[in-house]
Amino acid sequence: MTRILIAEDEPQIAAFIRRGLEMAGYDTVIAEDGEQALESAQSPDVDLLLLDIGLPLMDGFEVLRTLRGAGSTLPVIMLTARTSTHDTVEGLESGANDYIPKPFTFEELLARIRSRLREARPREDHLISGHGIVMDLLSRRVTVEGADVELSAREFSLAEQFIRHPGEVLTREWLLREVWDLTFDPGSNVVDVYVRYLRSKLGHDRIVTVRGSGYRWE
Repeated sequence: MTRILIAEDEPQIAAFIRRGLEMAGYDTVIAEDGEQALESAQSPDVDLLLLDIGLPLMDGFEVLRTLRGAGSTLPVIMLTARTSTHDTVEGLESGANDYIPKPFTFEELLARIRSRLREARPREDHLISGHGIVMDLLSRRVTVEGADVELSAREFSLAEQFIRHPGEVLTREWLLREVWDLTFDPGSNVVDVYVRYLRSKLGHDRIVTVRGSGYRWE
């Protein structure tokens, strides 16, 4: 799953962005100061950085210059309440891929994120397919035999796990951990419910029940 680092010291703004991104199907991590942002941005698991300029300990410009000085090509979108041309130029010259002033609409931010991710990855890296289904991991678009199908964020994540593991038996416990980030089985039938949703949208013959174990993508 695509992971986005949100470097923002305003808790309400960070929570607003996180909530929207996770509803759109992205994984997120939050850094509340520049030093934490710099450390987290160097993780290979991070795919894009939303970087506020006014961070404590180390401001966004310094974080970005340090990242680029170390050779990082991580896509970076700078967020700031500052609107001067000087700040915009400094951010872009420091190596930012994009720049968006506050306040902004989430729809605009999401469009910028998707655009920067498309630029950063070869096309084939964000297309996965299996059994007549094609998933675009950036646009979150799914087609079944060429026809578009609408999936919720959880349905998309569940389908992604199945397509990435064809022929393997995926247990309910494993799916709970990977899709719902639960490290224990709460006795819920949430996996079974979402498998039924997927079968109704992707086709009943694509997901086989392995009695007493879990499910397998044929």
